[in-house]
Amino acid sequence: MISTGLRPEDVPAFMTGEIATSQTQDGRADAYLPSPCIQNHAANLAFLPDGTLTCAWFGGTMEGMGDISIYMSRLLPGKSRWTTPEKMSDDPAKSEQNPLIFNAPDGKIWLLYTSQTAGNQDGSVVKCRISEDGGKTFGDVKLLCDIPGTFVRQPIVVNNRGAWLLPVFRCVGLAGERWTGDADTAGVLISRNHGKSWEMTDVPDSLGAVHMNIVPLEGDRLVAFYRNRFSECVLSSQSTDDGESWSAPAPVDLPNNNSSIQAIMLESGQIAMVYNHANALTSDSRRLSLYDEIEGEESAAPVPTSDRRKAVWGVPRAPLSLAFSSDGGVSFRHRIDLDTGDGYCLSNNSKDALNREFSYPSITQGQDGSIHIAYTYYRRAIKYVRLSPDRMA
Repeated sequence: MISTGLRPEDVPAFMTGEIATSQTQDGRADAYLPSPCIQNHAANLAFLPDGTLTCAWFGGTMEGMGDISIYMSRLLPGKSRWTTPEKMSDDPAKSEQNPLIFNAPDGKIWLLYTSQTAGNQDGSVVKCRISEDGGKTFGDVKLLCDIPGTFVRQPIVVNNRGAWLLPVFRCVGLAGERWTGDADTAGVLISRNHGKSWEMTDVPDSLGAVHMNIVPLEGDRLVAFYRNRFSECVLSSQSTDDGESWSAPAPVDLPNNNSSIQAIMLESGQIAMVYNHANALTSDSRRLSLYDEIEGEESAAPVPTSDRRKAVWGVPRAPLSLAFSSDGGVSFRHRIDLDTGDGYCLSNNSKDALNREFSYPSITQGQDGSIHIAYTYYRRAIKYVRLSPDRMA
């Protein structure tokens, strides 16, 4: 178990990008990525063809504000410091969020992200930029999906038939109400022509299942894991036809606090998942919605009452844990905690150092077997952790 003991106001001094190796944690290495922004959130890791590890996230003053843009930092092969981040998007009228990097089979590198106005996730669209030089530079911004409310978070998977599977969640707006996540569902955008066009396939009975994360198994079998809007358990569904159709999401034996997760298949054949080991049963902390601090008449308007089930917000986002499954995601029998604390997330305010969450993790494995993880640290920094393969035993 790791608890750094950093106070939120102390974090900026550590945001140098320099990787420090622990002398007491089996070679664990940590870094806080540099950023010019007060708030930094929703990291996603990916390797480029030359071995460079990239981390993309969104930064600005507060999630939902018009100054929220996409940033990307790089860890070059053999280096021990993350680079000064590049600003990858800059639409002053939109909050640009949830970036991900995709290495396409043709060698092109795609950057995808969402674009919305204020806290209106039900109006979000998906945009992209494409690199033709291995990720060194990226082309102009293009619209990838204009279905309102479409959100991305997890990587594209290429199935055995060559189709691209982009897991999405659909932020559904309800008449006369602002978006709060109560009616969100899951889907997959499928491209059969290398990203030129996409078709939407909905995941059945997926109310409350978001952040769909696809992990290939054997043959045409895939498993997907989901964040749970109702703060109960991580959800899972299966496909036996290469991702063309999916079973309804069902609980697995890990709690979820309505915060993001990410899972990958390790070289060992185990599935490793990073998540918060907490849910609504572990705390009575609640907030109205994700965007209840954004000023403005629309955001401040009360949410009409109804008998429907409500998304649960405000459950502490801690500890940040790493769990392992040896049976294809059916069960997760082993767990370690990466960061511990109170996980306070009743405020997104980074300017006044109010938030103390560890959240929105990303995980990938390097060619040497090392595990690389990045996550939100107090909504002030993106923290990077590298674990040796020995820690996975």
